[in-house]
Amino acid sequence: QVQLVESGGGSVQAGGSLRLSCAASGDTYRSMAWFRQGPGEEREGVAAIWTGGGSTYYSDSVKDRFVISHDSAKRTLYLQMDNLQPEDTAMYICAADRLTAVRGNPLAYYEYNYWGQGTQVTVSS
Repeated sequence: QVQLVESGGGSVQAGGSLRLSCAASGDTYRSMAWFRQGPGEEREGVAAIWTGGGSTYYSDSVKDRFVISHDSAKRTLYLQMDNLQPEDTAMYICAADRLTAVRGNPLAYYEYNYWGQGTQVTVSS
């Protein structure tokens, strides 16, 4: 089992920045990702990383604005979010898995077996 605890969410104005963190504990993992889910919307994968090799993946909606990173010593996942827009408003949820996208889609929810509770991000115009 892998336990995940997110932090760093909050309320910002459009154009602002936030940095999310996700602290992991328990078993080892090889992949981690950030998902987001707005009210009445499906869960969307926004960024993923292979914690061993460092490969990263982004959705088109956040590419060039968000940066995912992982500190192996601290076992912590980060998401630096810049130029935030109202459409980025959502609950941001951290995910992890022992494998790396065995079905070939790093941003798909079914690639991950461990999930955090989420941290809310609200962007006002």
